[in-house]
Amino acid sequence: MLALTLIPLSVNAQGMLLPTTQLTIGSHTANVEIAATDSSRSYGLMQRQSLPRDHGMLFVFDNAGMPCFWMKNTPLALSIAFIDAKGRIVNIADMRPHSLEEHCPTAPAVYALEMERGWFDRHKIKAGATVSNLPKSSP
Repeated sequence: MLALTLIPLSVNAQGMLLPTTQLTIGSHTANVEIAATDSSRSYGLMQRQSLPRDHGMLFVFDNAGMPCFWMKNTPLALSIAFIDAKGRIVNIADMRPHSLEEHCPTAPAVYALEMERGWFDRHKIKAGATVSNLPKSSP
């Protein structure tokens, strides 16, 4: 069963609380805020100065698609994993702070997981890995 909680990680940055959950990728866990609305997805991690260890943001989309991300107004160096409807990572990209360079999935994705840059490499997580405990996207 998916356990969601509210924690005030984003109060100063976004002025709102986002639901959180803990994802499992292999033997590793990531504590993530869930951005599942147009507003929370468009704001993402902008203006954040830091992330706690093993924390990130999970973007949840209503349907599988090819959502691209950029780093305008985001001072953090991040890595992003695009995840399909079956929970499989389709590709991972590293993103530079404040960059307008687009990062897109290589196959339709329902989720995108942003973590501190290098988090996936440090944990030896690659494309093809399965992410568990993902929230359901809207039909």
